[in-house]
Parts: sequence; structure tokens; C-alpha cells
Amino acid sequence: MIKKINPKIIVYDTEIQCLCTRPFYKHPRGCPNYNKKDGCPPNQLLINNVLDFEKDLYVIYTEFPVEKFAKRMKKRHLNWSQRQIYNPRLWQSHARKLQRIEEVKVMKENGLTKIILSPEAHGVNVTELMKNIGISLKWEWPPEHMLKNKAYLNNTVYIVSLGGHEFNAQI
Repeated sequence: MIKKINPKIIVYDTEIQCLCTRPFYKHPRGCPNYNKKDGCPPNQLLINNVLDFEKDLYVIYTEFPVEKFAKRMKKRHLNWSQRQIYNPRLWQSHARKLQRIEEVKVMKENGLTKIILSPEAHGVNVTELMKNIGISLKWEWPPEHMLKNKAYLNNTVYIVSLGGHEFNAQI
């Protein structure tokens, strides 16, 4: 999905960049890419210094049905654990491909000069941004299995990027 936005709804701060230093599964010191990989904080400018807020801005997002994907994996691999069937390495490439299609589309249709693939690296609070466009992100993992009416099949993840114009970019 592609949604034109007002830059006033983008919540950003250097504190968001520091989230990468928080521990998570098998990474007690946070993300190993922090301060090492190109495109990762803390060496990234805040979003307002990358995209021109005086020009059109877009949120590009892909809603990926990870539960449906996991259900297909479980049928193929009956002995796999929950952790294995939900492994992001299995579904992320599929979701990212769909996201790239949308990013190319918005660039061509709107003459954009820059796509920000990791808004968080530029201090964007993606949870608040998505809430501001009407989407509530759920952070439980793996997603809750609501058995009634097979509602669990609707559990999704989102890939989010921002599109706009770089400062001093030629159009």
C-alpha cells in the first residue's frame, strides 16, 4: 500500500535509533549491526535531514499474512516447531519482494528520489507513524492463535518504508 502523508504525523527522535541497542532473542547486546553496517544507527541522520518535508512524502507498507505462510510451512514440515515455522528467514524474502514492487511503483508514479528502507535508523517511530495512518501494529511474537472462525489466519506483519525527495535532489 502507498499512502501520501503530512510530515507532521512523523514522530522521530534520536531515542528511536537507540532501540537497536536493546537486548532481544539471542542478542543480549542488541543488534550486531549497530554502529557497524551501512544504513544502521547511530551514523544516520534524523529523517527530517534526509527527506525534504516541504515536498510530498509517502508511507509504503506491505501487510504480509505470516500466519497463512506459517500454516503452509507446517503442512510441508510436520515435525517443525512453532519457532521454525515462524522463522523470519522463511517469510521475509517474500514480503520484501512485495514491498520492493510498491516502492518502485511510488517512485515512478510520483517522481520520488529517495526510499528510506529502515525508517527507524533515521529515528522514525514506526509504531506511532502507522497508528497515525490507522494501523495498529501488534508486537507479540509469535502471533496469538485465535481459533474462533480461524481468525489466526489474519495475523500479519508489516514492512514499512518512507518515500520522498532528498534535499537538493534533481527531479
